[in-house]
Amino acid sequence: MKVKITETILRDAQQSLLATRMKTVDMLPVMERLDGVGYHSLEMWGGATFDSCLRYLDEDPWVRLRKIKLRTKETRLQMLLRGQNILGYRHYPDDVLEKFIEKAVANGIDIIRIFDALNDVRNMQKAIEFTKKYGGHAQGTIVYTTSPIHNIDHYVDTARKLEEIGVDSLCLKDMAGLLTPYRSHRLIKKLKEETGLTVQLHSHNTTGLAAMTYIKAIEAGVDIIDTAISALASGSSQPATEALVAALIDSEFDTEIELNEVVDISNYFRKVREKYSDFQGSFASDPRVITSQIPGGMLSNLHSQLKEQGMFDRYDEVLAEIPRVRKELGYPPLVTPTSQIIGTQAVFNIIKGERYSLISKETRDYVKGMYGRPPGEVEPEIKEKILGEEESVDCRPADLLEPIYEKTLAEIKDFITKEEDVLSYILFPEVAEPFLKKHYS
Repeated sequence: MKVKITETILRDAQQSLLATRMKTVDMLPVMERLDGVGYHSLEMWGGATFDSCLRYLDEDPWVRLRKIKLRTKETRLQMLLRGQNILGYRHYPDDVLEKFIEKAVANGIDIIRIFDALNDVRNMQKAIEFTKKYGGHAQGTIVYTTSPIHNIDHYVDTARKLEEIGVDSLCLKDMAGLLTPYRSHRLIKKLKEETGLTVQLHSHNTTGLAAMTYIKAIEAGVDIIDTAISALASGSSQPATEALVAALIDSEFDTEIELNEVVDISNYFRKVREKYSDFQGSFASDPRVITSQIPGGMLSNLHSQLKEQGMFDRYDEVLAEIPRVRKELGYPPLVTPTSQIIGTQAVFNIIKGERYSLISKETRDYVKGMYGRPPGEVEPEIKEKILGEEESVDCRPADLLEPIYEKTLAEIKDFITKEEDVLSYILFPEVAEPFLKKHYS
């Protein structure tokens, strides 16, 4: 069985190792060559790229998408969508979600990988529905983590629910590199047995396990793996494309990708990488993450957060507090936005001296159910301390939100030129407004 590859160098790889600072001008010269490699897809949009284009690069993310689409004729373009969060850090109403997906597909996205930080399928359902409505491929995603409640049954149950609501394929998303080789074999085998879906595996090499994990997953029947061209591979990025292509040569899983061509493209990106040396992360792996369970991006956020407050000497205390807070709040996976919620609350608990004496708005919203249903039970005494007499909600959070697209369009019509501008403004108003006024008004 030929194994297919999704190339991540244009999105997750550069997000992981270059702080999402790669400019479109450095992507375009090599697009036709990437298109000819024979990849299953090119992941090149979504995640943090949208925010980064507006905030740091003085670029319109919609223009990036269109320019890349013009140069790719053979390979499907893929993006990462945070379910009802779209590309932001809170839930948005369905009218905004639908319009965003409509425009993403119209501008060139073929595959939308849809995830929810809590694996709450209710928060993915509308995104899946809208993706299929507008002709995109809806990939339902299971976020992988480890805890007393995150076992094979949990993941298989989530996969079945996603299959029932009509996903076109399934992705197992291992954002912290916690999935081990033999666990991956058992889990992938079970997902293939229990569903009729194509299964894709996404992992990061943060712990040094990802390439081994991929091989065992391939032996268990995984259909597609995510890799990054070696110029921006390993560390908190994906395993190297060249290494996996080479490892599978002369096997029944041969990718049939021309290795020398990928090596040559990597030489191009090595030169590009030098331009972003100020933002370059570590290419080293750190197996300590296996026990701490804290993804690399979360660690760097904690570093800067504590330094800004002049409390970096409390770093080890915060690291010890994170798993405690996570347990008390029902073991949410540490992925955007729950990683920020847990990390910030842990910092508050340490710097204030008394735990939960200062509670972030996001922690309160999480416990109230405004991000969805926590995977496990929030400890009753912690819940009472955070909410007091306030009742939690058990509906799909977006059901509580009023439509805002048309209202926003009317408010900002004087400094926009296209519908996509309204979406940029709704998601990131503080950076989109000056950008749009500068470029389009």
